[in-house]
Amino acid sequence: MSTFELKTHQIGRTYSQPHFFILNKGQNCGKPLINPCPNCFVVSTSTEEEKQTLYHLSMMLQIGGFYAYYLKGSVIPFISIDDCRNTLKNSYTSLLSDEFELQKHINIVSAICKKEAELQKVISKMADLKVSYIQNLFSKKQNRATKGNKNQINLLA
Repeated sequence: MSTFELKTHQIGRTYSQPHFFILNKGQNCGKPLINPCPNCFVVSTSTEEEKQTLYHLSMMLQIGGFYAYYLKGSVIPFISIDDCRNTLKNSYTSLLSDEFELQKHINIVSAICKKEAELQKVISKMADLKVSYIQNLFSKKQNRATKGNKNQINLLA
């Protein structure tokens, strides 16, 4: 059974136990974080393995939109600590019955996220290539135009 503790993070505080952070404000509520930010909860666990399992489970809940159901607030949406704790706890206990199956799902989602990050890098490189190509195309056109203008000026002189 999981023995994790979820509290509101206080800026400047350090933690000795294995831990990670969960964003609690904005459209990305529930997103697990390695590094703290001003609007987050801290999840402390007793083992590193349990931390990794809860981290990936929180990521799956956030991607699946399970935290979004509990969002409150009209301008800046947020999730309460109790809703976050209960969602994480209930999901963990329901999936813990078959730990091998849970680890399999975590590995699959992790592989998909890794592939997604690789493809995002490729998309970014393609966008850079497109910009470079267009800039190069127009710089050649401008160079030809200025050379033509210089020839016209020389002919007039």
